[in-house]
Amino acid sequence: MSDVTAAASPLTTLSEEEEMLREAVREFAESAIAPHVHDMDEASKFHPDIISSFFEMGLMGIEIPEQRGGAGGSIFMAMLAIEELARVDASAAIYVDVHNTLVNNAVLRWGTDEQLDRYCPRLASDMLGAFALSEPGAGSDAFALTTKAEDKGGHWELTGRKFWVTNGAEAEFFIVFANADFDKGYKGITAFLIKRDFEGFSVGKRESKLGIRASSTTELILEGCRVPQENVFGPVGQGYKIAMATLNEGRIGIGAQMVGVARGALDAAIRYTKEREQFGKPIAEFQAVQFQLAQMDTELEAARLMVYNAARTKDAGQPFLREAAMAKLYSSQMADRVTSQCVELFGGYGYSREYPVEKFYRDAKIGTIYEGTSNMQLQTIAKQLLRA
Repeated sequence: MSDVTAAASPLTTLSEEEEMLREAVREFAESAIAPHVHDMDEASKFHPDIISSFFEMGLMGIEIPEQRGGAGGSIFMAMLAIEELARVDASAAIYVDVHNTLVNNAVLRWGTDEQLDRYCPRLASDMLGAFALSEPGAGSDAFALTTKAEDKGGHWELTGRKFWVTNGAEAEFFIVFANADFDKGYKGITAFLIKRDFEGFSVGKRESKLGIRASSTTELILEGCRVPQENVFGPVGQGYKIAMATLNEGRIGIGAQMVGVARGALDAAIRYTKEREQFGKPIAEFQAVQFQLAQMDTELEAARLMVYNAARTKDAGQPFLREAAMAKLYSSQMADRVTSQCVELFGGYGYSREYPVEKFYRDAKIGTIYEGTSNMQLQTIAKQLLRA
């Protein structure tokens, strides 16, 4: 539980169902995940039984309708779960985030009835998903893809490599983007639904990362990967549209992650400043320290409100591109600042891996990079601004 209770507002006031979800995830994170965080980070390996627990709790199908095996909830509910998990371990939050905001969201929006019937029940119950867009030469320029898709009549063949695939080591289901017609540029990009056991598909190198170390980030290798015609995802040539629309929701999830990471670091710092004594009294009694805590809490609350606003806007069926970009931009920048300041408040101990804040600091850095760098968010916001 946070050491600070925020005043209620229309954005932060939760329904009974939302409050129950938040409390359940918080209790689970503190009891079942927290004891393993250090060891998982050191080993760069997430406990598979925790992923199974995510499915058992219904966290992997929050927005999937009940008739298709999910919880029939909202993106706002997904954000609550992601925030609470990230407050304890960002790696845990990422498994739930990517699966819900990128994979499930895309399948629900773009899948055929047959694809929804075939995949939604399993995505909600036991099949982890991943989203494969990036390549070595296609990062911020996401559509400079070189992975090739060829229509062979009865099936498609994909050849190329994907990098930076979150959940790649454990996922059984992948949304993969490839170009079916390079002469058309980005308008040739097409999405495909790929199972791990498809011929010609394999998972390559796992990255060793600065932060979110327990979360798997891998390469995918496609060597004439054979994909059935019924696994073409959305219209041929519309992959760019699917990717961009999906990433817009994903950015709200990154914002929720960063709010959780910053909250975890700040809570640890508040406890420490009450315990750590210098010059005969706890350092929390020094005004300079109090002001630093107050500034961090203010920035954190502003970020939370931006994330909640973006999620509520999306749930209301309103345009949310600008709100999502702002939430992702500000939350990631805030988390970078707050976790850094928390390390400093711990002094020398903050630099030690025996204390929790250095991990929050490492985990926060990715927020300004993945699912669109800060510069890309600024570009999106500026475009919306100048259209007004």
